[in-house]
Amino acid sequence: MRLERRKPSGREKDEASIKLLELLREKLYSDDSSTARRAAFNLSWIQEDGLDILKEALFVGSSKRAKNAAVYGMRCMQGRMKKMALNVLEQGLKHRNINVRDACSHAFSMISRRTQGKSPSKGPAPAGRFAITEIPKGTRKAGTQMGAKKRNPQER
Repeated sequence: MRLERRKPSGREKDEASIKLLELLREKLYSDDSSTARRAAFNLSWIQEDGLDILKEALFVGSSKRAKNAAVYGMRCMQGRMKKMALNVLEQGLKHRNINVRDACSHAFSMISRRTQGKSPSKGPAPAGRFAITEIPKGTRKAGTQMGAKKRNPQER
């Protein structure tokens, strides 16, 4: 897919940042899903310009893969751009394109799943999957060692 040249927003500091944005924008529209998602994640760290590029990929006629990657990038937004990204995702729920609506609804379901486990009323989350417990002293047989290999009675 051939992309039109993007107009610089004026926020870019130098030629290197313009080239980086163009490279990430091209990778966002890649045929490889992982490349597109990595580019979207990197764009999520670039504040206004990253959001502009992700918004363009979501609402402009691009592939479903690019739309899903753009939504992933908006989910990964941090700091002051997080609310703006969530507003864009809410706008996507009302969009006329079914791919945009599906991607945005999936993003909100992922966000709600992520926040369900962080309820303050439940107390601190468990550290790991398994709880570390103390082994009672009376449960081992006398004369056996932990980790010792058992002998076959026929070998004697």
